[in-house]
Amino acid sequence: MLVLYGILYGRIDMKDSNLLWDDLKNEQNRIKHKVGFEIAQYAFNDPKRVVARDTKHSTVDEQRFFYYGMVEGNILTVRFTLRNGKIRIFGAGYWREGRKKYY
Repeated sequence: MLVLYGILYGRIDMKDSNLLWDDLKNEQNRIKHKVGFEIAQYAFNDPKRVVARDTKHSTVDEQRFFYYGMVEGNILTVRFTLRNGKIRIFGAGYWREGRKKYY
């Protein structure tokens, strides 16, 4: 499920085309942070997930968010935005700050 601004978006289907990412950005993320977006998408199905607005990188034109969810026993931080009703992932990693926010 995805909740933004108190709105419940329901369980995300991993085969659903509502999850998008750029393949080059995915490869760069995999090299830099050791996790691909194919794995990161599963954070959206954690029932204990936490969503926060990324106020530092959001603009008037595009709001950005952090998603903290458990994947394979570890807390994964996923950075994403909503574009044309779709979730666009543009970053992910196993960062200490994400663990703190999750717990």
